[in-house]
Amino acid sequence: MANILIVEDEKVIRSALRRLLERNDYNVEEAPTLTDAKDFDLDQFDLIISDLRLPGGHGTELIELAENTPVLIMTSYASLKSAVDAMKLGAVDYIAKPFDHDEMLIAVQRILKERNLTRQNQALKQEIQKVHPTNGIIGSCPPMQALFKKIGKVSPTDATVLILGESGTGKELVARAIHDQSPRCDSPLISVNCAAIPETLIESELFGHEKGAFTGATSVRQGLVEAADGGTLFLDEIGELPLEAQARLLRVLQESEIRRVGSVQSKKVNVRLVAATHRNLKELAKKGEFREDLYYRLNVVELKLPPLRDRGDDVLELAQKLLERACTKLNRPLLEFSNQCKRDISTYAWPGNVRELENAVERAVILNDGEAICADAMAIEIISDDKVPASMMASLQKEDNTGDVADINPSELSLDDYFQHFVLENEDKMTETELAQKLGISRKSLWERRQRLGIPRKKAK
Repeated sequence: MANILIVEDEKVIRSALRRLLERNDYNVEEAPTLTDAKDFDLDQFDLIISDLRLPGGHGTELIELAENTPVLIMTSYASLKSAVDAMKLGAVDYIAKPFDHDEMLIAVQRILKERNLTRQNQALKQEIQKVHPTNGIIGSCPPMQALFKKIGKVSPTDATVLILGESGTGKELVARAIHDQSPRCDSPLISVNCAAIPETLIESELFGHEKGAFTGATSVRQGLVEAADGGTLFLDEIGELPLEAQARLLRVLQESEIRRVGSVQSKKVNVRLVAATHRNLKELAKKGEFREDLYYRLNVVELKLPPLRDRGDDVLELAQKLLERACTKLNRPLLEFSNQCKRDISTYAWPGNVRELENAVERAVILNDGEAICADAMAIEIISDDKVPASMMASLQKEDNTGDVADINPSELSLDDYFQHFVLENEDKMTETELAQKLGISRKSLWERRQRLGIPRKKAK
């Protein structure tokens, strides 16, 4: 049974309303004045019905005092202005006296129903958060659980956040989760990929420009920082931001203000900054490629996203969710992975992380003929990291015979050790195809291992 408080100075009206509500199975308490109403714990009630004009003040004062309880205002001074004023202050509805009994009951039932729905939604969100604390991010492994805990702590604050992780790990999802769980969730989240904007345009894109500021500036333009005013600005790949733009961004963080390109006037902005990068900003700062003062301003709270290869059984859970999503997106019946494919998914290193897994699953669904998905359909090529495989051992032995790598004993090498040594020794005199053939792997696997081990391809001279 819902608990309702009636705040009304006229005893006849108060008693009549009480009888009406009690006949309809509501628990009712009364208060003849505003002072008497304040003696109650207002949050214990499901609804407060109050007269607008009361001895000692206005009924609308109860709206602020009862933050979690809806307030229905009634008054004999019926006018559009008083109705609008009451609603602006936060009243859930407005009824003029003398009121019709059916009208009052309908209003009460509707308000209580909406309150119950709100409570159910909040409870459902809490239950969902227990399983997946962040929107769309799946992770049961200890590193992801530690990440979720940090997200939960930093989201309610306005602290600047720096998200670190390899490409494809889901840094933008983390930024969105931080925004969605923050008090700014009803304001915009503006996402900017700093690497995707030409260096000559990035200051104009971020901070806006005045008409005539440069050739082609035919009108005033609002920048993306200004567009995020009141909300969150997510700067992906912030390590690619030019030094000039870094200086302007530092001013945003220090002074909470921007100045459009070509303008002499500054404008205050209220923006929460979340940045992400796969690069080592501290090392870039030492080399003079990134402002050290900006780095320390950004690195208030650091969140590290683990690569997919370090997330244990998460990879299978992710693969299953991505498979369901791909089947729905492509209008296919729900497929399943073969047992061998599941083993290969767990074993494969996934150098492209979640993005590579998503693409591989979608490709497999597109090419599938109705059978269980196999590793070949996902283009997974598994090579054990425990030792150098026979094909590579033969290549290495051949190199030993020529004297190129005679000081290396294949039996003492891990695959990664051998791969790194062999590629660095031979990439100047072999093409990528020849390297792959010597190693007994595909060009795709060669590229993926280069990425994982941080061995970039040498640029053609």
